[in-house]
Order: sequence, then C-alpha cells, then structure tokens
Amino acid sequence: MEKEEFIVGLDIGTTKIAAVIGKPDEYGNINIVGVGQHPSKGLRRGVVINITQTVDSIRKAVEQAELVSGHKVTQVYAGIAGDHIRSINSKGVIAVSGKNKIITNEDVARVISAAKAIALPMDREILHILPQEFTVDDQDGIKNPVGMAGVRLEAEVHIVTAAAASAQNIINCIEEAGFEVIDIVLEPYASSLAVLDDDERELGVCLVDIGGGTSDLAMFFDGSIHYTSVIGLGGQHVTSDLSQGLRTSMEQAEEIKIKHGVALQSLLEKEELIKVQSVGGRAPREISRSILAAIIEPRMEEMFSLISREMEKSPVHDSMGAGIVLTGGASLLEGAAELAENVTRMPVRIGSPKAGGGLVETIKSPIYATGVGLTYYAVKHGSSEKREKGSGVSWLIGRFKEMIENLFG
Repeated sequence: MEKEEFIVGLDIGTTKIAAVIGKPDEYGNINIVGVGQHPSKGLRRGVVINITQTVDSIRKAVEQAELVSGHKVTQVYAGIAGDHIRSINSKGVIAVSGKNKIITNEDVARVISAAKAIALPMDREILHILPQEFTVDDQDGIKNPVGMAGVRLEAEVHIVTAAAASAQNIINCIEEAGFEVIDIVLEPYASSLAVLDDDERELGVCLVDIGGGTSDLAMFFDGSIHYTSVIGLGGQHVTSDLSQGLRTSMEQAEEIKIKHGVALQSLLEKEELIKVQSVGGRAPREISRSILAAIIEPRMEEMFSLISREMEKSPVHDSMGAGIVLTGGASLLEGAAELAENVTRMPVRIGSPKAGGGLVETIKSPIYATGVGLTYYAVKHGSSEKREKGSGVSWLIGRFKEMIENLFG
C-alpha cells in the first residue's frame, strides 16, 4: 500500500453504518479527510437480514464521506461483528531449518501455519491469526524471533473466526453497493487500534465496544490480544426498554436516550422534566429524568454484569491492570463509566479515536472508533490485493505472509 493512497474504513453496525476516509502520513498517522454515516436498517445483531436495505445504507454513508473529502471511493476495509464471532488460542511448534539455525520470516510463517492447523467446521472462516508470543528453545516471551538463533520455535496465536455465510453476506452487500473489499476486520480489534495506548496493552486492558445489537470484547496483555468475545446486548436493547417503558416510538426513544439518558440514577442531583411524544396522536407528556435512569440503569447493569462474567473466562482476567476502556455509541450515556466501575470493580474510561490531523474534532467520538481503527489497520496490515469471494483460508495465507513481512521484515 502506497502512503499517499486514501484509505476507507467502513463500520457496518446494527444501528448505523459509518464511513471514514483517511490519508496516512509518512509517520503512520492518519489524517481524516472524510466522514459519513447513515442509519442501518438491514442488520440485526451484526448479521445482514435485508440485502437491499444494507446496500442502500452503505451507499449513502459512503456518498456522504465522498462529499466531505472530495475523494471517489472504490475500495474499503470493512468491519465485522456479531454473536457468530468465535475465537481460540492455539500453539504451533517447528524445527528451525535455516542456515546456522537463524530464524527467518519464513520460519515464523511456518510456525504460525502450524498453530492455525485446528479443526474448523465447514461453515466457519478464519478472520485473523494474531501472534501473541514466541518461544525459542526454552526462552519464552519473545515478540520478534526473526534473526535469533535456535533449534525449536514455538508460537502462541489468537485465532478469530466468523460464520462464513455472515462474512460473505457483508462482502456481497459492499460489492453490490459498488465497492471492492480489501479486507474484513473484527470490529473490536479495529477499534483497539484507534483508542488504546501501547502502555495499556502492555499492562492489560479490556476494550468493550458497545454497539447497537452487541457488545464486543477484546482483552490485551503484554502487548498482545489474548481473548475476544461477544455479548448479545447493546444500545438498541436500552432503546427498546425506553420505547416500551415510556410508551413511545423507537425513534423517539433513541432521541431521548441520546439527549437525556443517564445510566446511573445517583448522578441526578435535581429533578429535571423532559417532554415525551406519545403514539397514536395522543398529547405529549412530561416525565422526570429519574424515570429514564430507572429504566436505563438495570439494562446497563445487566450488560456490564455479563461483560464482567465473560472477562472472567479469559486466562488473563487477573492481569487487567489498566482496567476497561469503553467505546461505541452507548458508551456516551452519562454515567456509563461510573456504573461499569461499580459493577466490574475495575477502573473504566471512555475511549475516543485518535487521529493525526484533518477532521479531528468530527471523529473525536466513540461512535467513530471502528471506522478510524480500520484506517489504522490498513496502515499496519494493508494490502492492495482485493479479497476474493469465497477464498477463505487460501486468501488468508497470502495475507498472512504479507503481515509477517510488515511486522518483522
């Protein structure tokens, strides 16, 4: 990938589709030159349920970003999430075969190929093979073994898989909208590239990307990703609770949640009244903001309890020294970080994406974390080779060789 190229990150979510156009500088920073978003109508919990509506939303989000940037979009990096995502940690071992037993990029590619040799159902597709650490003979904890001497090379990797049909449907929608898919990327992994600091990854941190239909987790320790998971609750569930509790439409409930929602009742110091539109031509009503909190807090508390329980399944749960970073639209709810701290008993901050320049203020919101993160992913792992339909693991092997060269070359 040439540095002067524009990069397009396409966040395909349950409630919104966001397109971010970035231009990398010589130092690997991203200058954001275009942003667009459009309500997402054709997905449920990260899975396409209506091709036509999804295609239309993709086109409109990209067109908006094109208008802002003045750049015509032809290729995109797409995010993928949903409760069909599965992950596993795996190990591989090889004998070093090079001259003088010096480890090369080819040895690294072979050992990770050995680590990915796991039995996968026919309906699963590998999205990522992410190296955690290497062991050379008896020396463990090595991040880059290239150039070291050794007889035995071992790799520990994190493998992320998706339902092949779900991934293919997303690719089909993007191509139907008129764009080529360079790569599809796990959304919490992409978001982590935009919102996490290196020292957080080293110390141990859990990124929680609260989307519309799901909440996605990515746990890091010692600089590497060790655990990913998906919780089937998101911001749309809060909106649905408000819609039923306030007896109003989903659109009005979403607007009320964004403008007046609060996730922790104890933060309300005084009585505030807000106007709620009724349905069926009934007159609007005034309700207390504390009633909103009484509806929102139990659902958010349930979400954070499930997240805490899921984190406990990870072998690095006790190593989350930097706590939790919340991102995604629902993290903007007032009191979300405080409630998460109460439930998980960990330090919590809200993570906003970082950019080198351009429309920095526009994208300084958790809702753009995935879109911006996809542009950083392109700089880190980028390829000009288009992802082919149905290519699966064979395509991944070629991409993985490029990744090894980018990381250790």
